[in-house]
Amino acid sequence: MNLLGQSLTNTWAPFVLITGLVFIGHVAANEGLFAYVGARCAQLPGGDVGLFVVTMVAVALVTAILNLDTAVVFMTPVALHAARTRSADETAFLYGTILMTNSASLLLIGSNLTNLLVFARRPVQGIVFARHMVLPWTLSVLITILVVVIWRWTSLRHKGERDNAEEYRFSWGPGVIAVVVAIVMMLSLSNPALPVVALGGIVEGHEWMVKKRVDPRGVLKTANLAIVAPLFTLAVLVGWLGRSWTGPSHLVEHANSLMTALIAAVSSVVINNLPAASLFAGRRIAHPYALLLGLNLGPNLFMTGAMSTLLWFRIARGNGAQPSSSQFIKIGVPVALLTMILASFVI
Repeated sequence: MNLLGQSLTNTWAPFVLITGLVFIGHVAANEGLFAYVGARCAQLPGGDVGLFVVTMVAVALVTAILNLDTAVVFMTPVALHAARTRSADETAFLYGTILMTNSASLLLIGSNLTNLLVFARRPVQGIVFARHMVLPWTLSVLITILVVVIWRWTSLRHKGERDNAEEYRFSWGPGVIAVVVAIVMMLSLSNPALPVVALGGIVEGHEWMVKKRVDPRGVLKTANLAIVAPLFTLAVLVGWLGRSWTGPSHLVEHANSLMTALIAAVSSVVINNLPAASLFAGRRIAHPYALLLGLNLGPNLFMTGAMSTLLWFRIARGNGAQPSSSQFIKIGVPVALLTMILASFVI
């Protein structure tokens, strides 16, 4: 097989996996899962700091289980709604969501496309990956919450007025059940892409054919093909480059964990973390888990770092928020640097 074919072989699985997870998340959202999570967060007693912490933990768990892009699409509106329900500081919840989705995408092999891309050449069982990453993941989640709370402390420390919160319920329908099944698949399989996309197709098909509440155009919009397709093409081409050019692998060959993470972070900002993952994955990497620290946490440095940030801008504006590039950089840089530096010591 030629180098371009090898790149294609190692690149398709992550993109197929995210498609399946988005389908599952779409059906689970229709069953009220994410709205219920947001409502439960808003109903908890305490002040705005407590509401923020609980909401970010919910974002982190959804990210880990259903992939960061799924979390951005479905949890950004939930976080904004939780803040507005309690008249809390919307800015903290808005930026906290995108920073947390990147920070929390380390835990499972399916939490981020980069995880699968980096380990495409040497598959690892999901439970082994999770066991290795649980400590860096926990540290990254806690640091992200702490930095945002310090940044917005003046606005968060008051106890906001609580509106009459709407009652939300979710049903244990095919979507919610599929979430549980997908978790099992991602923990037990080294490459869960085909089983997960098959599961996503089944539950989406059930939603469409049986419940008659799926708009095919809405599904395509949710899958974000306009963003995913160009990134897939770029990732394949960059993967071919990484297999034919030894420069990237030599760059990190003798680097320690922190330096590997920083090199990966800069690369993600320059060419996006998915193509960057393909570039480095073309050859054996000395510190693959440290590489993922940079690829997953580095996008908090700048908007070009990850597809999730591009989605976040669109989703946030569609929900009445006004995200700012300058504000993103202002809070994203300290979050990214602190999480990478401290997590590199426990990787």
